[in-house]
Amino acid sequence: MPTLHWIGKDKVINHHREVPYKVLEHGYGFHADKGKTKQPTGRGNMVIHGDNLEALKSLLPQYEGKVKCIYIDPPYNTGNEGWVYNDNVNDPRIKKWLGDVVGKEGEDLSRHDKWLCMMYPRLVLLHKLLAEDGTIFVSIDDNAYALLKTVFDEIFGVGNFVGNIVWQKRTSPDARLNLGPAHDYVLVFAKQKARMRLNLVPVSDARASAYKNPDNDPRGLWASVDITGQTGHATPSQFYTITSPSGRTMEPPAGRCWAMAEATFMKLNHDNRIWFGMDGTARPRLKKFLSESEGTTTWTWWPNTEVGHNQEAAKELADILGSVGQFDTPKPSRLISRILQLATDKEALILDSYAGSGTTAHAVLNLNKQDGGDRKFILIEMMDYAETITAERVKRVMQGYGEGKNKTEGTGGAFDYYTLGAPLFNGREQLNEEVGVERIREYIWYSETRSALPTAIGKPTTANYYLGTHERTAFYFVYEKDELTTLDHDLLSTITVKGERTVIYADNCLLPKKFLEQHGIVFKKIPRDISRF
Repeated sequence: MPTLHWIGKDKVINHHREVPYKVLEHGYGFHADKGKTKQPTGRGNMVIHGDNLEALKSLLPQYEGKVKCIYIDPPYNTGNEGWVYNDNVNDPRIKKWLGDVVGKEGEDLSRHDKWLCMMYPRLVLLHKLLAEDGTIFVSIDDNAYALLKTVFDEIFGVGNFVGNIVWQKRTSPDARLNLGPAHDYVLVFAKQKARMRLNLVPVSDARASAYKNPDNDPRGLWASVDITGQTGHATPSQFYTITSPSGRTMEPPAGRCWAMAEATFMKLNHDNRIWFGMDGTARPRLKKFLSESEGTTTWTWWPNTEVGHNQEAAKELADILGSVGQFDTPKPSRLISRILQLATDKEALILDSYAGSGTTAHAVLNLNKQDGGDRKFILIEMMDYAETITAERVKRVMQGYGEGKNKTEGTGGAFDYYTLGAPLFNGREQLNEEVGVERIREYIWYSETRSALPTAIGKPTTANYYLGTHERTAFYFVYEKDELTTLDHDLLSTITVKGERTVIYADNCLLPKKFLEQHGIVFKKIPRDISRF
């Protein structure tokens, strides 16, 4: 498989392992009906303010392999310096990050090298968070599509490429350009394509307009479809003569057959599901009723009549928040809604790590309101407007916005606002006790099991250092903030749950190595033996 090489790749290919693990600090909860609260809402929706690389790392203990659908709209690498949502990797924050990670070598990198250095470790962490049957959708344009596709092939695997959607982002040509761009792309990859299941999508208003009812059928609007097929796998039962209501007899067209056996055709005709035209002389077609449609398949051409365009998105954002000129090319909520309809079920978890104005949460809330779903969203935004724009939009969508005839009813719901807190390890590679023992326990459990800490275990006490049992191994984290802990016979006598193996973290151990081996006990020293992931 061809691979892409760029200056700095060797420095970032495993950089996700070196990113400090920081805890998420709860800022406030927000309920549509109660406003802000100090306590977490318990609803599972999150808006996180902070660097998305660090935030993605902080999500791993709770959400690795749990995200059903990821949508991101990363910087397009256009070189445009004028945006508040800076679409160029010369943004001071990215330059600082490159200086820290790539070093002096980063001073000579091209725009594309810098962009790839920024994107690679983030895509690695997104891959870890994605569920085995999940899909990721990435908005991109011609400036970086080829680079992005090659990096995705490397991280996700060529065989997990699903498609490249072409989205018609404009309604008319750009008068300033002789060959103006009319589209962006949405690149789609699966975690495991063999396990991916995409849904039929509801019939759009544009497609629904093709449904008519010229014969006043009581079943309502319908559209007709061809009932002929190719002859490659046809059976003799698919070659027969059809007589129309006017008495005209018809055979299948040359080189084709009827798409159904004669008995099936007769049953459909008896049920008034075959259409011969208003005068009863036309070639027969099958009536497909809108009321019976479970949805329609979709293809990779998404016109703006069906999923919206940039101008619509700008108006949508202005209606909610007023003038927000920071976003020159926001995405319409209808575009994200189509992605969610295609890729999620009603209980899905959706992640957007370049949240911008919060369109993804808007689409999730709208879709939940439409179909009664309980989808959850996690938004990450590094810029200072994370609370004043990203979270504020979510609040207003939940509560409703506008006035008079332009008022839009709220969707309801709740979310929690977080910031990135302190790192779990301080500069001397010692545990940072300021983060609290519960966060440390969550980290230890995840480092051992790659799963979330069971919530039923409860808070630890001096007599309860038990974390849980995973694959017949019991785990204990024997830790006290103000004193050293020792694995000895006294401590061992308090351990009530044992597995085929028992892993015990403590500051010291006084038990002989042979004794530990005989009893299936593994001692791990705090903090030396705590894994860094």
